[in-house]
Amino acid sequence: MLVAKSNYIRKLMMESKESDLARLDLSDFPGGSQCFEKAAKFCYGVNFEITVHNVAALRCAAEYLQMTDKYCDNNLAGRTEDFISQVALASLSGAIVVLSSCQDLLSLAEDVGIIQRCVEVVSSKACKEASYPSRAPPHWWAEELSILDIESFAKVVASMNKSHNVRPIHVITALTIYAQRNLLGDQGFKLGDCKQQRRALETVVVLLPLDRSAFSINFLCRLLRSAIYLQASNACKSELQKRISTVFEQVTVDDLLMLSFSGESISDLEVVRKIISGFVEKDRNMAVFGGSSFRETCSPAMMQVGKTVDSYLAEMATCPQLSISKFNGIANLIPKVARRVDDDLYRAIDIYLKAHPNLDEIEREKVCSVMDALKLSYEARVHASQNKRLPVQVVLHALYYDQLKLRSGANDTGEANDTTSQMGSSDLSLIRENESLRAELMKMKMYVSDLQKNNPGTSKQLGGPKKPTFFSSMSKTLGKLNPFRQGSKDTSNIDEGVETSKPRRRRFSIS
Repeated sequence: MLVAKSNYIRKLMMESKESDLARLDLSDFPGGSQCFEKAAKFCYGVNFEITVHNVAALRCAAEYLQMTDKYCDNNLAGRTEDFISQVALASLSGAIVVLSSCQDLLSLAEDVGIIQRCVEVVSSKACKEASYPSRAPPHWWAEELSILDIESFAKVVASMNKSHNVRPIHVITALTIYAQRNLLGDQGFKLGDCKQQRRALETVVVLLPLDRSAFSINFLCRLLRSAIYLQASNACKSELQKRISTVFEQVTVDDLLMLSFSGESISDLEVVRKIISGFVEKDRNMAVFGGSSFRETCSPAMMQVGKTVDSYLAEMATCPQLSISKFNGIANLIPKVARRVDDDLYRAIDIYLKAHPNLDEIEREKVCSVMDALKLSYEARVHASQNKRLPVQVVLHALYYDQLKLRSGANDTGEANDTTSQMGSSDLSLIRENESLRAELMKMKMYVSDLQKNNPGTSKQLGGPKKPTFFSSMSKTLGKLNPFRQGSKDTSNIDEGVETSKPRRRRFSIS
């Protein structure tokens, strides 16, 4: 019966030189041994069920065995064709199952036209369901598409765009659900071939619509994290970074942390730096195009991003692997004008100094260099003036500003940049001169302290009759330059977060 219905078997028998051919090599048979068994049952009239799951393999087996109506009426090829046309392709779900089953039958399935027919039917019915859902939930069709392999899925999406002029929002829905199910599952990355997953991710990125603002930033950040984990191509990662920069004002701290960490350790902050730089460059170009100065004003989006980045730095500050250069590098990406006050940045700096207690004075000054102490709110300046983790220079900035405010009688509104713009030029020059003298005095004190430690006899010599010294003359100079001698506060004994009892009134310099 096999010879009667299969022209392929007939030719093998006729061409064989053996008188009794007992073995045939069918190692490349489509669908494997199970499919051949069903084909043999068909030849011998044994009943079996044709379903949407096996019809593609049976159709390819009929083509392989040459079981067409040309050699025998009502042959296997005709029976499977009738089932495909009348049953399998009658519904979206059936067509998707048939298309999915063609993954291991690519060459023969392409030759007999099964794949192309399925792609056309699936894309057509998916577009119809997207516009006029026939059942709930409305995105059930996209869930059905997500079972396809990436090659078949890409063909369906291309057909939806080319032949049916589908709305971009429907393509976005299909891509989002497909990526979430196959690449961004709740259990992390699915087990499987990383090479196959990388190819799927890169294909999804290529299929993204041209409108870069069409996707949520959380979805794009998750794709980029997957691209980093799967070591996707530079073109793939660069495209995702550009898309994230376009809608970066929507970013949250959790989104940035997701890109920064791999498990419990920092993976790579270069990606975050590139994204922030891209957004700043875009905002600068928009400001120039609008005729405004980027150094004087900034957009509300930039101010929002500045707050988010400062909060992100506060979260990252506790990481032991975060170096000063990386911390400052990200903080300096935000333009100074984008921060009306530096309270959030001060909080991040304080957390960093607390998490890295072994930093010396110079290193702590480097960390604080990204902050302007004169742009702190009143509450932040009070905290800074009592913060022993801060370098002396930063504390002096905060103290001098408060004394200047007390002298001028101005009301602190909490917005330091608005207040400093109202200062007189003479007051500002006085601050600079006092700060310079104060710094010089601190250096000399440290120098003399070192001399006393190295030469014990020096202290005895210093204990003799007092003569006019550099320090006394310097203190007198500071007293003349300091306009707040009468109302200054002694902060030398202020513990962290606690003020000591008020001393009796006396006249002294703030040095």
